[in-house]
Amino acid sequence: MAMPLRQSMKVAAYLFEQKLKKRDKFALLVELEPLFACNLKCEGCGKIQHPAGVLKQRMPVAQAVGAVLESGAPMVSIAGGEPLMHPQIDEIVRQLVAKKKFVFLCTNALLMRKKMDKFKPSPYFAWAVHIDGLRERHDESVAKEGTFDEAVEAIKEAKRRGFRVTTNSTFFNTDTPQTVIEVLNFLNDDLKVDEMMLSPAYAYEKAPDQEHFLGVQQTRELFKKAFAGGNRRRWRLNQSPLFLDFLEGKVDFPCTAWAIPSYSLFGWQKPCYLMSDGYVQTYKQLLEETDWDSYGRGKDDRCANCMAHCGYEPTAVLATMGSLKESLRAARETFTESRG
Repeated sequence: MAMPLRQSMKVAAYLFEQKLKKRDKFALLVELEPLFACNLKCEGCGKIQHPAGVLKQRMPVAQAVGAVLESGAPMVSIAGGEPLMHPQIDEIVRQLVAKKKFVFLCTNALLMRKKMDKFKPSPYFAWAVHIDGLRERHDESVAKEGTFDEAVEAIKEAKRRGFRVTTNSTFFNTDTPQTVIEVLNFLNDDLKVDEMMLSPAYAYEKAPDQEHFLGVQQTRELFKKAFAGGNRRRWRLNQSPLFLDFLEGKVDFPCTAWAIPSYSLFGWQKPCYLMSDGYVQTYKQLLEETDWDSYGRGKDDRCANCMAHCGYEPTAVLATMGSLKESLRAARETFTESRG
């Protein structure tokens, strides 16, 4: 887990505060969607399926910042849609950074070099660029040739300017351990991004392509083989050791989607980023009005193949913080990666 020390310390302090206040449910990271519009039509995404009137909407700055502050979460991932299409995205980021929230701006990078002057390097800010494979595979997944090359050039420019750069890679049942290894080797060794996140593709209800999502056993086999030979320890992965164990099938966890809630133009989404069972206007309502015990693998058929980080990474983080052994293990792996 390659989380920077400043971020690790703040998250640890936040978790300790929740324990002292005896809160059993709280937000660790907010998935903020200030718009649904995008300049790509990825096969695995259902956000652009909204009506044209919805795709034209842009969330006001005060509303976006207010939702994050309301949740109390120390981290926020700004997604969409393509957030760089929001005319005030730089102001949203600026205000969140000023509040010392750790901000990850998710982007396909097509507008990244054009918009980069609007942002400043900060230990509280990171670009999160979507890279779903090497050139041919990535361009096919986003249905636009040249996207991979533009993303690579944008990452290089951001690194040159002193920005922290992370990546997010989604893998499907068309991937093999070798395709996983190839893209992560490239990101880790050639581009030298600061951190990488892995996402096993989940059968997102509105996605145009419903045929290529991973099942639980497929996910476990894929990552167990990809992580072999020391790759897992060598790569700068931005996920807890226990979550990586979970991907390999070494441990199993219940879903804690309340810890990574989704806030969009419609409000707080029940129960999570990937499923939509209605919306409420406050995070407090989300916690109190959602039947959390009815979701998760073995409880809801829609959750049967889900191993997404928005449901299971927070469970792994909480399990890590609740165990001295796992806390020391996470610290040791972070130290090893920082030296590597």
